[in-house]
Amino acid sequence: MTLKVDPDPATASSAPRFLDAGEAALVVQFGDSVDPAINDRVLALDAALRADPPLGTREFVPTYRSLMIHYDPLQIDRDALVAVVCRATGVVAEGRGTPATWTLPCCYDPALAEDLDEAATILRLTRDQAVALHVQATYRIYMCGFTPGQAYLGGVPDGLVISRRPAPRPPHDAGAVLIGGGLCVVAPFAMPTGWYVIGRTPERLYAAERKDAFLIDAGDNLRFDPIDLATFRDLEQRAASGEIVARKSAV
Repeated sequence: MTLKVDPDPATASSAPRFLDAGEAALVVQFGDSVDPAINDRVLALDAALRADPPLGTREFVPTYRSLMIHYDPLQIDRDALVAVVCRATGVVAEGRGTPATWTLPCCYDPALAEDLDEAATILRLTRDQAVALHVQATYRIYMCGFTPGQAYLGGVPDGLVISRRPAPRPPHDAGAVLIGGGLCVVAPFAMPTGWYVIGRTPERLYAAERKDAFLIDAGDNLRFDPIDLATFRDLEQRAASGEIVARKSAV
């Protein structure tokens, strides 16, 4: 399955929908596609509520198109929470701060990019053409989740849009860079996947021992910097010792 990733002007400006997720969570949904304008509204609401959390709210979970709000119904009822959200949705996206651009080293060597040839064949590309397309793009970090620090990226070039696998493949290594369903993912942990592993980064997007355990934020931008296998091994050791090997710059 490939997610809808085209801009949707109608849903990008329409009023949000309010959906219940059990008795103690409210989903504020802004659209039905992976779209920067929709995601900006999600992140703006998330920032506004985090800056001044309503009494009774417990956790805010932003996704591509919605914000899930976990709350205590004994402290705030649904109608009161919806009213708070309606007032907060007027906050402009710039209120969440200026996004950063991260440059992430990525090795596309066959030893670390075990699905690259398969994906390139499906896409009718050579290995080098697939790599060139991947490194030329600037990606938007729409959300982090599923596992701690796992980044879901939009902005995949049309030539790299590929459906997910019909069945999951065996576990990949930590740091795998994957494509599937019209998106790109950087996975901090080893796990089975239905996506195609096309590279690996030595950077750790999540490290519990760091002061800032999560390296990147939703709403930031990301580019990939191709490196060879020897450079990967060197940077992998430096990252394991606690060094941040990715580069960050303000937009």
